[in-house]
Amino acid sequence: MKKTRVLLAVLLAAGIFSCTNEELTLEETTLTPDEVISKDPLTIPEINNEIKARLQEDGDFNWQDASDHLLWSAVVRGDNLLTVGFGETGNSFRSIDDKASIEVREQLKSIVFTNEALTGRDSKDVFIGEDDVLNLFDVYVENIETIQELRKAEGLRYIEPSGYRFQDYENQTNSGSGCGFDGQSLSSQDYSNISPGALVPWNYGRHNIVEAWSRSTGSGVGIGVIDTGLSPQQSLLNSSGINDGSSSGRYVKKYGTYVDSWWPWSNNVDGPDDRCGHGTSMAAAAAAPRNNDNLPVGVAYNANLISYRGTKDVVLDGYQEQRGVANALKALGNRSDVKVVSMSIGYPFSIGRIKDAVRYAHDRGKMIIAAGGTSTTFTNWVGVIFPANMSETVAVTGIRDNGYNKCDICHDGSKIDFTIVMEKSSNGRKVPVLGYYNGQGDYVGGSSVATAMTAGIAALIWSKYPSWSRDQVFNRMKQSSELYPNKDSDYGYGNIDALQAVQ
Repeated sequence: MKKTRVLLAVLLAAGIFSCTNEELTLEETTLTPDEVISKDPLTIPEINNEIKARLQEDGDFNWQDASDHLLWSAVVRGDNLLTVGFGETGNSFRSIDDKASIEVREQLKSIVFTNEALTGRDSKDVFIGEDDVLNLFDVYVENIETIQELRKAEGLRYIEPSGYRFQDYENQTNSGSGCGFDGQSLSSQDYSNISPGALVPWNYGRHNIVEAWSRSTGSGVGIGVIDTGLSPQQSLLNSSGINDGSSSGRYVKKYGTYVDSWWPWSNNVDGPDDRCGHGTSMAAAAAAPRNNDNLPVGVAYNANLISYRGTKDVVLDGYQEQRGVANALKALGNRSDVKVVSMSIGYPFSIGRIKDAVRYAHDRGKMIIAAGGTSTTFTNWVGVIFPANMSETVAVTGIRDNGYNKCDICHDGSKIDFTIVMEKSSNGRKVPVLGYYNGQGDYVGGSSVATAMTAGIAALIWSKYPSWSRDQVFNRMKQSSELYPNKDSDYGYGNIDALQAVQ
C-alpha cells in the first residue's frame, strides 16, 4: 500500500495523470517504483533521514535491508564505491582460494563488468581491488542495474556503499572525532604517587589495579591497539622509553594501515604516527610504563604494545578508514605475540568489511575489546555501536563514581559486557594519562578509555595464566565483576576487580 501511494505521488508530480478525457491503459500505468525514480538518486539528507529512522526504530541499520534505490543513491553519493562480499553466509574469509569461492567471485565480477560496460567503462576502470584474505572485492559502480543484478545472484553475502560518509554528512566529525593534542595540568586530587616516581590515576582504586600488580603486570602479553597511531613526540610510548622506570623487558611496535587519500586505488599507507592524539591516549591508558618521570602509568605497564594506525579519527567513516581498520585486524590476527586487541573506535551501524575482519581475528583466538560508544550530539541516543555490538567482541562502557550511572557522553545497552569507573560525579574530571608530547599529562574519558583499561586488565590475567584460552580469560573477567552472576540490561557484569581476576 505504501509503495502504491509513493508511485501515485511520483506520477502526479510528473504530470502523467492529467485532467483530459484521455484514458490511460493498464500497460501505461504499471511502472515499478525503481523505473520511476531510478534516474535520480536521493539527496544526502534524504539518505541520512532513512538511516536515522531505521536506527531509531530498530536500534541498528543494515544496508542489506535497504531498497535498491536507497543503496544505489548512497553509492552515487559515496564516490560510486561499492564493496561486494561473497561466499556462503558466515564465510567471511578464506585460508585458500577454493574453487567454489573463485567461481562465485568471478560470477559477481562479471555481473558488475557487464552492467557497468553500458556506461562505456571497461573492467580496469571499474575494478578497484580484492582482499587477499577476506571474501570481498571493491568496484566503481554507476548503474542501479548493477545493484539489482548483484542482489539476485547466488553467493552474494552483502553489498555496501563503502564510500558513503554518514557521520561526516551529519557534520559530526568536528565534535566527534576524538582528536586533540593539547595536554592538561593534572590535579593532585586525581592521582596518587607510586615508586619509582609514577602517578596512579584516581580510578585505579575502584578496580584494585595497584593491588593486582603484586601478582601480574602484563609481562609477556601483547596488546594490539587499533586507533590513530602513536605520537612520535611521546618517548614513553616509543622504543626509547617504553622500558622506563619499573617497566622492563618489553617492546613497542608501530605500524600504519591507513591510506590518507580520496583516491580508492591508492595503497600508499600514511605511516604509524598519530596525527590525532586519540591513539596515543588509548595506548597510554592500556600500557604506559611505570615511569620515574612523575607521569601517569598504564594498567598493564609491562605488556608489549603493538600499535596500528588504522584510522585518522575515532569515527570509521569512509572507504580508506574502513579498509585501514580491517587490514589492521587481519595483521593482528596473524601475530602470535598479540592476545588482546583494543578498539576505542567505531560506527553507528555495521560495516561488512570490518565485520569480516573482526571474525578473522576472533577465529585466531584474539580477545577483541571494543568501545560501546561515546558521543555528544547526534549519535548519543544510539545504543551500543559497531563493532562492540558484535558477539565476537567484548563491549565496554564508562560510568561515574557514584554507582551504575553512565558517563555524560557514554552509551549503554544490552550488548555491554563490562564497565570502568572513569568520571568523577563531583566535577566531571576523567582519567589522567600520558599526553601527546614528552613531559605532558592529559585527561581522557568516555567508553574509549574504559576500553583501553579493560584491555590492560585482560593482559594482566593472561600474563598470570599464559596457557589460558580467550574463553577462560573472559570467564575470569566475568567472575571477577561486581554484578556476576547476573548481567545488567545496560551495564553487563559491571566493574571488574583486577585483584580478584589475577588471584
